[in-house]
Amino acid sequence: MTSTTRSSVTFEAEAESADGSLPSIDFSTFALSLSHSALVHLGDAPNPEGGQTSVSLALARQMIDVLTLLEHKTRGNLTGEEERLLEQLLYDLRLRFVEVQRHHG
Repeated sequence: MTSTTRSSVTFEAEAESADGSLPSIDFSTFALSLSHSALVHLGDAPNPEGGQTSVSLALARQMIDVLTLLEHKTRGNLTGEEERLLEQLLYDLRLRFVEVQRHHG
């Protein structure tokens, strides 16, 4: 698979919702979804199940580790834009993790 092919691969998920479908999934959407999960565990976004915010440093750390693993396993296979997005997400999450850890530590 060439880099041109890789960057154009998109998976479409369908589920029953108001309009019958979900948005297409690409690498950036996937990485942003994992990042959002980390933000939920850092208390920066409400939990979708209850709408409350709470801090779970262990779960936040796990999501950051998953993104780090993804960064290592996809090295050399991402577009420049995808690479920069993943690097920035990890930078921001690591910084925020340290801030929350100091506050709740």
